[in-house]
Amino acid sequence: MGSGGACGRTVRWGLPLGGATLLLLLLQAAAVQESPGSVCSQNTNKTCEECLKNVSCLWCNTDKTCVDYPVAKILPPASLCKLSSARWGVCWVNFEALIIAMSVVGGLILLAVATCCCYCCYCRKKKSRKPDKSEEKAMREQEERRIRQEERRAEMKSRHDEIRKKYGLFKEENPYARFEN
Repeated sequence: MGSGGACGRTVRWGLPLGGATLLLLLLQAAAVQESPGSVCSQNTNKTCEECLKNVSCLWCNTDKTCVDYPVAKILPPASLCKLSSARWGVCWVNFEALIIAMSVVGGLILLAVATCCCYCCYCRKKKSRKPDKSEEKAMREQEERRIRQEERRAEMKSRHDEIRKKYGLFKEENPYARFEN
């Protein structure tokens, strides 16, 4: 298995390179690193790939120079190389694109974490929410009204049944039962 840098190729361990996964790129650069004694300036006016075999080197596309990465600063200063021309790790990603991509990914991760936290808090609050006194009182009154309504309905039914019996309108189970005797 090769250790190329283009998408679709695989790193020595067999992991696919999809998109711009920084971790895999750094692992790949470290795997093909030259001996620590090499100096970056020796690769000036050569190719970007040759320069970046050593992870401590920075390639500047404008003047085809290979310089030591300024470790004291996070980003290389503009006097050394413009961000749009600076390459580190791989030749096909410049620092501007890397910064933008990392910002977007970081923002999405923060947004996802915040959304998950809010959702969990909402679910927990909803689950542990107990009805307050006014809700309990309203539920109790509603139940009492339902019981009274059922009692009145049963009372009215018994009155209607008595009136039907009195006038012979009571529905019997078998309407021909009167004529059998």
